[in-house]
Amino acid sequence: MSFEIRAIQESDNPFLSKIIKTTLKEFGANYPGTVYYDASTHALYEVFKNEKSYYFVALENNMIMGGGGIYPTSGLPADTCELVKMYLSPDARGKGLGKKLIQLCIDKAIELGYKNIYLETMPELKQALSIYAHFGFEYLSAPLGNSGHTGCSLWMIRSLG
Repeated sequence: MSFEIRAIQESDNPFLSKIIKTTLKEFGANYPGTVYYDASTHALYEVFKNEKSYYFVALENNMIMGGGGIYPTSGLPADTCELVKMYLSPDARGKGLGKKLIQLCIDKAIELGYKNIYLETMPELKQALSIYAHFGFEYLSAPLGNSGHTGCSLWMIRSLG
């Protein structure tokens, strides 16, 4: 399969929101304190207008299949961004797309001058956990920053140096 990957556009908002919410529901992670209830999930284009952020959208045959990005989450050290909103539709999984998006996010974080990349996740997203470990993310004992996602009980970080 061949995927096109581009920067987020305003018209992507409803499609990405649906993929995020459907995925969280599919894995039983659609509870308070997650992006499922985060108002920004419906306005990702606006969120990622921040100059120290970026969001990649993956398409197959002009259909949005998912995406992922980096963001300077409030409360994180200035040299650390967060890997955020990394979700794929079921049809896009198992094809290496998640790994490609993570690598693009890591490369963009380095390009933007970050020294670390942080993420928050949940035990329900087992497949993602092994992929993060593959990329060298290591578990933390407590969250960093102020994402507001109290439903996330796993936190990981990776040095970009």
